Parts: sequence; structure tokens; C-alpha cells
Amino acid sequence: MIVSASARIDAPPDRVYGIIADYRNGHPQILPKQFSKLCVDAGGYGAGTVIRFSVVAMGRKTDFRAVVSEPQPGRVLVERNDPPNASVTTFTVDPGPTGRESDVTISTELPDRAGLLGAIERFVTKRVLSGMYKDELALLAAVATASATDRRGPPVIR
Repeated sequence: MIVSASARIDAPPDRVYGIIADYRNGHPQILPKQFSKLCVDAGGYGAGTVIRFSVVAMGRKTDFRAVVSEPQPGRVLVERNDPPNASVTTFTVDPGPTGRESDVTISTELPDRAGLLGAIERFVTKRVLSGMYKDELALLAAVATASATDRRGPPVIR
């Protein structure tokens, strides 16, 4: 199963990608309320970063550990979660029509269950994750556009 959401952000791709790839300062500011306890175990920017975090969705808390890679540095960043939560989330940042804005997609590939339980799980998961990703993209837009005019760095969003 794949769940994704996209948005055009009024900030240059290098700025937007830099926020996503910065797991110590930028990325924590764009996480929706369902995410908590983002810890950097190794690295901190882009490829080679190892993170841990928790997600509360549908009343259930799940802990994750992920390794970050950059198959296309500056454009594609991938978080690969360890089993048993073996999902893969990809952030893709492309230039918009003028190059001064960014087309951003967050996409997660999750293991699928068969049968009726799997169908229900897919339906609910798609709705929940899509909403979370829309929130994350809105936070990313707020951070990227605010800090594009404030060169002291991205604002802290609580």
C-alpha cells in the first residue's frame, strides 16, 4: 500500500529540502502533532542519519527507528524503518514552474495484509496518513516561507 500527499510550497527547492534533511533543527519543526520524541542517534543531516520517533494514531502509540538515505541528494530523501514497522517514507522535492517554488511529495510504502482486515486497515491508514502528511506539508510551507524572509533560521512552530 502506498499513501502520499503533495503540495506546492512558495520557497526554493534547496531551502525546502534543507529543512526536511535537517533532523536536528528543521525536520522537528514540520512534524504533525501525532509525532513525538524525535531523537537523532547518528548523523543529523541527510544520508546516514539514524532517527527514533513515536507516532500516536487511532489511539495507538507506535515506536519507529529509521535510517535515512539520499538516492538523489538535494531532491529525494528516504526514511527506511526497521522491522516490524518496515515502512519506507520518501520525500521528493522538485522545482516548481519558476524555480522559486517547490513541488513536494511525501509518500509512504507500507506492508499490506490480505483479506477483510487488510481492506479495513488500508482504508483507515490511508485516511489517517493522508491527513498527517497534509499537516506536515502545511508546517513545511510555514517554516520554509517564514525562514526565507528571516535569515536567522527557521522559526520554532509549536
